[in-house]
Amino acid sequence: MAQGTVQVTHTGTSRWRRRTGEYASLTAALQAAADGDILTVAPGTYRENLVVDRAVTLLGQEGAAGSVRIAPPEGVPLAVRASAQVQGLHIEGQDAAVPAVLVEDGTPELTGLRIVTRSAAGIEVRTGGRPTVRGCTVDNPAGVGIAVVDGGGGIFEECEVIAAGQSGVAVRGGGRPRLDRCRVHHAAGAGLSVTGDHSSLEALGCEIYEINGSGVQIASRAAAVLTDCAVHRVTGNGVTLDTDAVLTLADCRVHDVPENAVDLRSRSVLTLTRSEVARFGRNGLSVWDPGTRVDAHRCEIHDGTGDYPAVWVSDGATAVLDACRVHDVPDALCVLDRGSRADVVDSDLAQVRNIAVSVSGGATAELNDCRISGAGRGAWFRDHGSGGTLANCAIDAVQTGVIVTKGADPLIERTTVTSPTEAGFYVSAGGRGTFQGCRVTGSEGYGFHIIDGCRSTLRKCRTERCARGGFEFAQGGADGEGAVVEECSSDESTRLGSPAAAAPPVPATQTVGLLGGVPSPRATAATAPGTPEALAEPAPETRPADTVLADLDALVGLASVKREVRALTDMIEVGRRRQEAGLKAASVRRHLVFTGSPGTGKTTVARLYGEILAALGVLERGHLVEVSRVDLVGEHIGSTAIRTQEAFDRARGGVLFIDEAYALSPEDSGRDFGREAIDTLVKLMEDHREAVVVIVAGYTTEMERFLSVNPGVASRFSRTITFSDYDPEELLRIVEQQADEHEYRLGPGTGEALLKHFTAVPKGPAFGNGRTARQTFEAMVERHAGRVAQLAAPNTDELTLLYPEDLPELP
Repeated sequence: MAQGTVQVTHTGTSRWRRRTGEYASLTAALQAAADGDILTVAPGTYRENLVVDRAVTLLGQEGAAGSVRIAPPEGVPLAVRASAQVQGLHIEGQDAAVPAVLVEDGTPELTGLRIVTRSAAGIEVRTGGRPTVRGCTVDNPAGVGIAVVDGGGGIFEECEVIAAGQSGVAVRGGGRPRLDRCRVHHAAGAGLSVTGDHSSLEALGCEIYEINGSGVQIASRAAAVLTDCAVHRVTGNGVTLDTDAVLTLADCRVHDVPENAVDLRSRSVLTLTRSEVARFGRNGLSVWDPGTRVDAHRCEIHDGTGDYPAVWVSDGATAVLDACRVHDVPDALCVLDRGSRADVVDSDLAQVRNIAVSVSGGATAELNDCRISGAGRGAWFRDHGSGGTLANCAIDAVQTGVIVTKGADPLIERTTVTSPTEAGFYVSAGGRGTFQGCRVTGSEGYGFHIIDGCRSTLRKCRTERCARGGFEFAQGGADGEGAVVEECSSDESTRLGSPAAAAPPVPATQTVGLLGGVPSPRATAATAPGTPEALAEPAPETRPADTVLADLDALVGLASVKREVRALTDMIEVGRRRQEAGLKAASVRRHLVFTGSPGTGKTTVARLYGEILAALGVLERGHLVEVSRVDLVGEHIGSTAIRTQEAFDRARGGVLFIDEAYALSPEDSGRDFGREAIDTLVKLMEDHREAVVVIVAGYTTEMERFLSVNPGVASRFSRTITFSDYDPEELLRIVEQQADEHEYRLGPGTGEALLKHFTAVPKGPAFGNGRTARQTFEAMVERHAGRVAQLAAPNTDELTLLYPEDLPELP
């Protein structure tokens, strides 16, 4: 029963037809009304199912918003089938099988409606409906906020979906709405969902946020254009495209997304213009499958919060970045799998924690007129079939500018690498590559470092101010079995590749720069993991076991550690002799756990242990490969197993030393890939138990937790060796050893002063044990230099004696 009355003003072209009537129900008023009539509804609750099939105007009383409630017990509260005007009503629906407001035909105008319902949809537009909906709100925790289906359309201006149990706005079956300055939030499905052939959506100045799912989802050959829109604070992807979807984002912002900011698959196409992608948990752009493509123009992608590449292109997909900026991310661009391709033009890749450009699996990357700065690695072409071009690029402040490995064959033209800390260009493991007109300036390592006899081609390349040498080749070198070098030069000599620049053969244990640089030792087996020098290590000369054990005994302190290592090596030696005598030998697991604080000699002992095992014939080489979490855990699914396998392969015949191994199993692991590294490692240790010795190291408590993560982990290690902190007397002995090695002496009273110093040094987390002792010695030498430099003609004692006043201040 209706509360209140409905006043109907009948209007027409003639003045005499204007008249007013009052009706007790809306249904009666609508039946009496004609096209052009105005129905003014008094406040009240009308439990009627209204059908507006004439071009009338239906008004709630002015100045009493929400006072007119349409709330039938079932069915559609308001159905509009004509070009009517409906304004200022409060709609309540209770039927989950039908919408609260249904527009089926005409071009009605719906203004200021407040829809609070538990219906299939708050507003549904279908077939011939083309409404203009202004300033309406929808609160529908049971279904879709706004649905445009079956060829429906319309314009929604300044509307708001306050809550939706499914999608905020759903378009399907050929629907074609336009949203203008709308807000969609607190939806349990996608914020905007567009699916199906001929379905499309245009959105201008809209905001989609607080969504329990994807912010925008386009699928199954649907299309959408979003301009000046924002998508943020969603639980899924910011934007998801699937199965031939087409989307254009212009002047949009996608940010604060825990998953992929934009995810494309199955031949979807995205055009991204002047848009910003920021603070994403996985990939900024994730592009998969043949035929899938992204074209990004003048966009900014930054602040990745997870461990994933900002732009991921795989399985035959394509990405184009034109005048874009990618910065403050773990990795900038990762292209993998045959057929995948990335074209990057006039773009900046900056402040990249790991690798700016990674190309693998036969993929291709083309970079032209790009700038890479502040990255761990500039570009890495990883394996056979992977390639592309770097042309007119500038790479600055990286560890290594360009790396080429495992058969990859890129073309690098007119590319400059400035101030790398390791090498400008590095080629190893069968990598190839053609380098034309490239330049390296200010490298702390080599300019071009090409090893393993890799057949790279260098033409008209130049190096300047490279600390270890401009050009370094493995034996067989330039113009031999390895690289082909033409018209290259360095500031160390006039030209490389000419007869005047040729260098005589040198022993394998030394590296003499082909440009006449000062001989320097090759990278040792303990070269830091991940550096180019660590990718291919020469076999170290095997020393007798007694000599190595003497080095172990010479270490300061570590009495219990020495006993453990000697006991273990004795068992291995006796087992070997029993086998030679035809007797059974006890099976000895050689994998070890080292626990203790930093600076207690764990890495040094691991290196000596490998040498001992090589001297006993247990290991082929005995070299040490030191890795940590960053070297084993990849940035995407599957890459962790590959990295772990690669580290294991580098250690084959020697020792794999995993420092801070507990970092592979953080207490709050979530979706962390560290467990994958552990599982892979356990299998490799079992499958190749004779080829590699694995030592895991870290703080005592954390290592106990690490060993409990995988049931197979603890069983693979024979024993745990604990490295105790050094006491003050042992720290003094380390300083004395350092002084003797560097031809200094401790003056009167200096030993006593050092004991007091080490006793008073705080033993908190920053205490470095042996590292602290070495740092103390270095500080003393520095203060000594400052003191002696003031003397006009110092004698030998003054040049060598360290006094108590040379000690640094306590931290």
